[in-house]
Amino acid sequence: MRPSLLAVTFDVRDPAGVARFWAEMLDRNVVETSSGVLLRGDGAQLGLGFAPCHIETTEPNRAHLHLTSTTEADQQRTVDKALGLGARHLDVGQRPEEGHVVLADPGDNEFCVIPPNSSFLAGCGFLGELACDGAREAGLFWSQALGWPLVWDQDQETAIQSPFGGTKIAWGGPSTSPPVTPPRQRLHLTITDGDAGSEIERLLSLGASQVDENTWADPAGNEFRVVHADD
Repeated sequence: MRPSLLAVTFDVRDPAGVARFWAEMLDRNVVETSSGVLLRGDGAQLGLGFAPCHIETTEPNRAHLHLTSTTEADQQRTVDKALGLGARHLDVGQRPEEGHVVLADPGDNEFCVIPPNSSFLAGCGFLGELACDGAREAGLFWSQALGWPLVWDQDQETAIQSPFGGTKIAWGGPSTSPPVTPPRQRLHLTITDGDAGSEIERLLSLGASQVDENTWADPAGNEFRVVHADD
């Protein structure tokens, strides 16, 4: 049985505070875990985790979230709500004609509020996308790892989506920036049947590499962890 994608986890100085921000934005409950706090997703919407970290970095994350809008007024309401909860505007070189609004959450994690004309994110729900750095090999790896279909594959850009729909995970091509050290994000996978060791061996055979005792990386260098659902 393939693993399930539990969440993308962000290392932040104030896990509880950043989790409260996203709980308000996504209308989810905050669950305390042994490693931090979690906003559970479901079969269609990605979960978000937040773990404590005291290392400062000014480098942009290798992955960020995209929130969708139904109308221009809806987009502005989302932006206003985020700013009211402690977000701030962020300039990453975006052009006005692109239409999306780039913000940083209280933990300095970038996210975008996408305008309502995005056909790519149509039907994905409010948490529409996790946009990552990584070449085509990353998308192919995760499609096989999770058993999610490849819904975009063009010019080194790939995207996968759960068979149930919902949040897409996309890779926009190799990053031109140096990697964030240490990484502040990782995917958390869970298995409900069998042992983690066998699943990790399968992931290694697909192109993963081991980072340390508890952490692995996909072919693009994005880190992930695998835990049993009962842990």
